[in-house]
Amino acid sequence: MSASGPAPSPASPASPRSRQLALGVLATGMLMIILDGSIVTVAMPAMQDDLGFTPAGLSWVVNAYLIAFGSLLLLAGRLGDLIGRRRMFLAGTAVFTAASLLAGLAASPALLIAARFLQGVGSAMASAVSLGILVTLFTEPGERGRAVAVFSFTGAAGASIGQVLGGVLTDALNWHWIFFINLPIGIAVLATAVRVLPGDVGLGRKAGADVISAVLVTAGLMLGIYTVVEVGENGWTSGRTLGFGALAAVLLAAFLVRQATAKNPLMPLRIFRSRSVSAANLVQILMVAALFSFQVLVALYLQKVLGYGAAETGLAMLPAAAVIGAVSLGLSARLNARFGERNVLLAGIVLLIGVLGLLTRVPVQANYLVDLLPVMLLAAGFGLALPALTTLGMSGASEEDAGLASGLFNTTQQIGMAVGVAVLSTLAAARTESLAAGGSTAAEALTGGYRLAFAVGAGLLVVSFVIAFTMLRRPERWAAEEPAVEQPAADTQAPAHAAAV
Repeated sequence: MSASGPAPSPASPASPRSRQLALGVLATGMLMIILDGSIVTVAMPAMQDDLGFTPAGLSWVVNAYLIAFGSLLLLAGRLGDLIGRRRMFLAGTAVFTAASLLAGLAASPALLIAARFLQGVGSAMASAVSLGILVTLFTEPGERGRAVAVFSFTGAAGASIGQVLGGVLTDALNWHWIFFINLPIGIAVLATAVRVLPGDVGLGRKAGADVISAVLVTAGLMLGIYTVVEVGENGWTSGRTLGFGALAAVLLAAFLVRQATAKNPLMPLRIFRSRSVSAANLVQILMVAALFSFQVLVALYLQKVLGYGAAETGLAMLPAAAVIGAVSLGLSARLNARFGERNVLLAGIVLLIGVLGLLTRVPVQANYLVDLLPVMLLAAGFGLALPALTTLGMSGASEEDAGLASGLFNTTQQIGMAVGVAVLSTLAAARTESLAAGGSTAAEALTGGYRLAFAVGAGLLVVSFVIAFTMLRRPERWAAEEPAVEQPAADTQAPAHAAAV
């Protein structure tokens, strides 16, 4: 990983068995993190009743986690390159597990919010380097494709399982157990990771320990995400939103200037020379923003309009998890190898446009088999799009920048989520209020708001399709080979291109 070569590993991942064990550790860690994010949403009403949250205060159970997670991913990814990705993964998993215990024991709103912020810190540390470890473990294209498919599936499975598990644990025990369940998983991941993850010494602090850049990007992202998640409370044109948004933009602009001029930048801008990396991250922002409406607003529609309970909602969405798993684990790697990641990504986006397109017509009194099951089955597009997009997002990065590319890819995911939360939920709420004021029933008004959000989400997916079709037109490896002839110094990017595409 560094110029001097990786340090010996306690259990070398050279053998197929060792690599599979390492993949299992990384996937389980991601499952725990994603599961925690979805499991909380189902239990929030119980938290409010027990701890006395105000409606505005309750949103910070999610926002505190989102702000810490999204703003620290880029910094954590680069620090993983510098001090060693294995060390960063272990530290992040430990922080997340300890914070989960603190959240489970929380007896006040302030303590729970603080614990959620710490969970976000640990999640950023662990997830920022996970993909970086994965792509350096699996260098053969077929193996890497299968590994990425498994890794992507755990994210989708975690979101679906979390909704079911959150309802079951909250109803059968209490909300504290949605956090306690992370303890045995976290301890098992740590115990196994120490033995199977490859050791790496990192590049060393002198290779890029840019404190000024770290402060600028962390402050800019934290303020920017805070501004976006508060739009629903403050409005898009309020002085608070515009002022904080402008300050965040200034901080991020200063960060980019710093990256172009610093001797050892935190985020070397060379990573954006790869068209696959740049386009994949842009596509991801739009996709994740759009698909927030499927992951969250469908659950709200099931509960608030159709009257489903928490556990029933999770079960209703299980077919989506099943088809995503079948496609991502059984087909995606083979399809990527045969048709190319770009073509598989485009096919997946088309299916997802169909998902949100059908949801724009969802009725107030829906029949699950007729109106919703087809939507869940078309969610197979997740299983096509996510592995392909992940591979494209990690292509073009050299081994020493793998942690940075991983952190960048995860950061754009969180930015997309924050944008989706702010834009789609605000539009849905405004439409609902307008319909209610016009005399519609509560169910009709809510349905109308959700339909608008689904339509806007479908539009975002159309834009992401256009970007993927135009910017990813030529295979990445061709673009990588051309400058290698004229500029030999750029060869550091060639190995990752060859392995990823």
